[in-house]
Amino acid sequence: MDAGLKRELEQKVRDGERLSREDGIALYESDDLAWLGGLAHEVRTRKNGDVVHFNVNRHLNMTNVCTASCAYCSFQRKPGEKDAYTMRIEEAVRLAKAMENENLTELHIVNGLHPNLPWRYYPRSLSELKKALPNVSLKAFTATEIHHFETISGMSASDILDELIEAGLESLTGGGAEIFDWEVRQHIVDHRTHWEDWSRIHRLAHAKGLKTPSTMLYGHIEEPRHRVDHVLRLRELQDETGGFQVFIPLRYQHDFVDMKDGKVRNKLQARTTMATGAEALKTFAVSRLLFDNVPHVKVFWVMHGVQTAQLALQHGADDMDGSVVEYKITHDADNYGTPNKLGREDLLELIRDAGFRPVERNTRYEIIREYPGPDAERRETPQAMRV
Repeated sequence: MDAGLKRELEQKVRDGERLSREDGIALYESDDLAWLGGLAHEVRTRKNGDVVHFNVNRHLNMTNVCTASCAYCSFQRKPGEKDAYTMRIEEAVRLAKAMENENLTELHIVNGLHPNLPWRYYPRSLSELKKALPNVSLKAFTATEIHHFETISGMSASDILDELIEAGLESLTGGGAEIFDWEVRQHIVDHRTHWEDWSRIHRLAHAKGLKTPSTMLYGHIEEPRHRVDHVLRLRELQDETGGFQVFIPLRYQHDFVDMKDGKVRNKLQARTTMATGAEALKTFAVSRLLFDNVPHVKVFWVMHGVQTAQLALQHGADDMDGSVVEYKITHDADNYGTPNKLGREDLLELIRDAGFRPVERNTRYEIIREYPGPDAERRETPQAMRV
């Protein structure tokens, strides 16, 4: 990038002027990661100061049985496969209750598109989970799942959302977005929910008072221009509804080990390489700079590794997600080295170690507790290497 364009982009960011599609593509073409990260960090600091948000959550994937066979997905199983599973609602409640003493604040529920489960299973599961854990927020179901519920129930998405909200739903999840541009999407997605229905369902959710996350799966067969297009679609929808609380870039994973049955289900990996750490940091930085109307950018440490996640906090991100616990959608794909769980103390240490002040939040980004920031004396005194 020539010096003149760099100065022009810096000025636009510092003046609060919205960046264009061409600006986004130019930012991706820059090889000056330090400059990009610094610019994104300015915006992140302007919006969120020295805070890094986190929550204490538990992921529940109640079934991995799925009618779709998306090219990137190693989580899905077909009915009758050896390690296909579907939880009884009582089992899901038992798993959720196991974290009750850790002051759990959120359950994050995503499932396969099960061909035979009745619609009533879903509102009943939320109702029973809410009854068991009345103070825990239920963030459940992708727009793809809601679209699937329309098919199996014969109801409209509006009526489905009303019933789920009555059962305790507080937020949709952001999944099913992947990459919206059809040039890429037709090669990676094997379900019917594309931009038109994904945006329709989130628009409905926002109109009903739900706040939702938005996501992007990057680092596979897409190009930077597809990432820019993806963010700009979401930015335009956010202009309309104001309902997105956070944007979450999700790093595409290879099947390093597809463990239980030896099958490699990822149909893309023969012709792809995963995004490098530098590419991940660039994606966070450009996303933060483009997505000017969403308050938060989250780094999902499970998909990036804890060290890259810490660096992402210096490249535009201000949220480290939560304790997670047994995230099957990624851990059924890889042996990437991320743990199943980080406790509250682990997250506090990681955030402070990256130089930020931890703030525990709930699903709606309301502050639960603020914690002290990094210990200045510790930072200035040589410390033993942690192994």
